[in-house]
Amino acid sequence: MSRANKETMNGRIIRINRVPATITVILLTIVLVYFLNFHKEERPAIYGMLRSDNKVNLRKMLIAAIQAAQRGGLEILDVAHSRQLKERSKGKTAEGVNDPFTDADGRSHCVMKQGLKRIFPRVQIFSEEDKEHCKDSHSFDLDPTVLHETAIVPDVEVTAPDVTVWVDPLDATKEFTEELYEYVTTMVCVAVAGQPVIGVIHNPFSGHTAWAWVGHSMSEYLAELHKLPHQDPSGEPIITISRSHTAAANEVTRSVFGDNVNILTAAGAGYKVLQVVVNNATAYLHTSIIKKWDICAGDAILRALGGAMTTLNDEAINYGPNESPVNKDGLLASLEQHGKYMERLSKYRTLHNGKLR
Repeated sequence: MSRANKETMNGRIIRINRVPATITVILLTIVLVYFLNFHKEERPAIYGMLRSDNKVNLRKMLIAAIQAAQRGGLEILDVAHSRQLKERSKGKTAEGVNDPFTDADGRSHCVMKQGLKRIFPRVQIFSEEDKEHCKDSHSFDLDPTVLHETAIVPDVEVTAPDVTVWVDPLDATKEFTEELYEYVTTMVCVAVAGQPVIGVIHNPFSGHTAWAWVGHSMSEYLAELHKLPHQDPSGEPIITISRSHTAAANEVTRSVFGDNVNILTAAGAGYKVLQVVVNNATAYLHTSIIKKWDICAGDAILRALGGAMTTLNDEAINYGPNESPVNKDGLLASLEQHGKYMERLSKYRTLHNGKLR
C-alpha cells in the first residue's frame, strides 16, 4: 500500500481515501464562484441566508418588496379569473361590517410572506393573514429590473433587528368579492426603527405599482400621479373616508370641516392614500381603529412626497416590531395643510370634551 493512502497511528494502519475530500473541496469552490459571479441583486436568495452578519440591505429590500407585491397580485388575478373565491367570514369589523376572507387572500399571503422571509430570514415580517398555514413553499430571487433605470437606489445597510416589514396581501377584500377591483391593492412596507421608509402599493388589475423610498427615489408611476394639479388651498377640502362605515364618518367629517366639505367615499387604505397623492382628495380621514399593515405603505409614500400621516392626536405612528399591530387612535393623512386640518380636529374635540366619534 502506498504512503499516499495510509497513515500509522499507535501502531495501527489507518486507510484514508482522499478522493471524496478532494471532490468536496472542488464542489465548494464551484458553489462559491457561482455565488460571487452574480451581480449583488441577482444572487440567489440562499446567498443572503448564508451570510453571517446581521445587516440588511435596503436596496435589496425595496426590490424584494416590489416583487412581493406584484407576485401577490398575480395570485389575486388568478383567483379572480377562476371565480373560485372560497369565501368565508373572519367575523365583524369594529364597525360591525362583515370581514371576508378568500382564497386570494391566502394565496397572496403565502407568496408574499414566504418569498420575503426566504430572502430576509432575520427580519421580522407581519402579515394580515399570519394565521393562515402555507402548504407550499413559495420563493423568488431578486430581480433588479423591477426598478426603472433612473431610480436612485444606493446600497444602504441597517441592522436586521431594526427592520420591520408589514404586508397586506389583499387590501379591500370585501370589494374584491363584489368585483370592485379598482379598490384592490397589495401592499408592502419596510420600517426602520419604527419609521416607515419604503412603501409599495400595487393594483393587480391595472398593473400599476406605486413605490417610494423616503429620501431616495420613487416609481415613475407615483411621480406621474404627483405631478397632477393640486387642489386650490383656499377652496373647501375634499376628504376621503371609508365606504364601509359612511354614516358615522360622514357626520364627523361635516362636523369638523363644515357642511360644504366634499366627501369622497372609497374602499381600501392603499387606494385612499393614492387619492390624496393624485389630488382627488385633500385628506384621508379614518376615525376608528385600523391595522398597521393597512397604512404603513401609504405612510411611507406620503412621507416621500413631503406629506404626513398621523393619529388623530397628531402623533406619528410607530411601526416597530414590539408595537401593537393595531392603531387605535384613527388617522389623518394629507400632502398639504396637515397642521390646518389638525387644528380643526383639535377645536372640534375641545368643544366635545375631547371626543371625536
